[in-house]
Amino acid sequence: MARALIGRTVRRLRQEKGLAQQALAARLGISASYLNLIEHDQRAVTATLLIKLTEALQVDIAALSGMREKAIETGLREVMADPLLGLDQVPEEEVSTLAGSAPNAARAMLALYRAWRVAREDSGGIALPTGRRILLPTEEARDFFHDRSNHFAELEAAAEAIAAEMGVTAPSEMNHAVAQRLRQKHGLSVSVTALPGALRRYDPVGRRLDLSETLPRESRGFHLAFQLMLLEAGEAVQAAMAGFEASSTEAAQLIRIGLLNYAAAALLMPYGPFLAAARELRHDLEALAARFGVSFEQACHRLTTMQRPGEAAQRGVPFFFLRVDPAGNVGKRLAAAGFPFARFGGSCPKWIVHQAFATPGSMRVQLAQLPDGGSFLCFARTVHGVAAHWGEPAPVYVVAMGCDLARASEVVYGDGLDLDKAMVGIGLSCRLCDRMDCRSRAFPPLEHRLSLDPMVASDAPYRFEPPRKRLTPA
Repeated sequence: MARALIGRTVRRLRQEKGLAQQALAARLGISASYLNLIEHDQRAVTATLLIKLTEALQVDIAALSGMREKAIETGLREVMADPLLGLDQVPEEEVSTLAGSAPNAARAMLALYRAWRVAREDSGGIALPTGRRILLPTEEARDFFHDRSNHFAELEAAAEAIAAEMGVTAPSEMNHAVAQRLRQKHGLSVSVTALPGALRRYDPVGRRLDLSETLPRESRGFHLAFQLMLLEAGEAVQAAMAGFEASSTEAAQLIRIGLLNYAAAALLMPYGPFLAAARELRHDLEALAARFGVSFEQACHRLTTMQRPGEAAQRGVPFFFLRVDPAGNVGKRLAAAGFPFARFGGSCPKWIVHQAFATPGSMRVQLAQLPDGGSFLCFARTVHGVAAHWGEPAPVYVVAMGCDLARASEVVYGDGLDLDKAMVGIGLSCRLCDRMDCRSRAFPPLEHRLSLDPMVASDAPYRFEPPRKRLTPA
């Protein structure tokens, strides 16, 4: 629980519901003065009171966790630290207050900043073939899934209905059942063949689906499931996008494809059985992937969707997810568990994500602590694609996941770790990290002055002055 933000979150939700402090306090069975202290972060919220708050405000417990506000706060810190904006150092308290009290205004600021960055890049000669965009489609798609906690009840229901019609009772039967349904219900002929430059190609006129012979078995199964959802889950996808207006056709199409991928995963890894297996296997990803006949990355991705609203028994461990290439480019990113990804720059070189490239195919585990004290169990492993032809390097990525350290006992990768000695201090990015003794630092922090002394050779790449305390009027 992000205690520093829960008070402002409670106040915002109360105001959105049109409740006075006295009215909400009466529902909670506490005094208005005590509620006022909670809203100003001067009193902690007990577990019992937290449950009462969810009932009184008619929200899920995730809405009170402060995770969304924390992610917004991280983005605002990056914006405020951009030297090209020419801003004076903005106190942390002001950033936190804006994120917690006015999240919609804060999101608008982040959207404006993204648009400014795109415009700045365009004016520098990086022009896109289709013209300048207000918002990059990939960023808009990421925000769409993040804002909905990467869970879509409409797609889960559609997948469960289709699985029930097919009569599938075991994961090992699913791929055959999907291929049979494509042939019998939709008249598709499915063939595995050479497809230069493509992995899957669908001909709606000829009713033909071709899959590349380079695809491994689990990937063929996923493409079959995607094709079935493309034909049968259109209404569910539209329902999942209801009320959302994309800024461009590219963004809308990216989101639709992402939702179809979600639906395919929900078909191959049904919510209830997958959640039960994850708990039984204590989130051993190789074992989960083997049980459901899917790839390691597909199993990782599915774990991030186990956040069905309602009773805690229906929700899994909140995991964050990241896929990065050797150059540090982030291809996929799903924030959960309160982990604040840097949106506009690189990540910490001490993070396990980058070390995993050194041990291909092996799971790397790390206990990571952020400067604000947040601690996480992180684990990462490489995944490899298939080269298009001999001589071309096969694509390689690191898939990383993690959860709050408080949930580490539920994850097999936390076994045997010394929680007192194994902790590694990391930052969001070098530009935003205040750690003064880091030997892996690539850049000095933006909000600090460098301390340069030719008489001293430091063991850290950059020495800088600690933050100056602002004087407050008496």
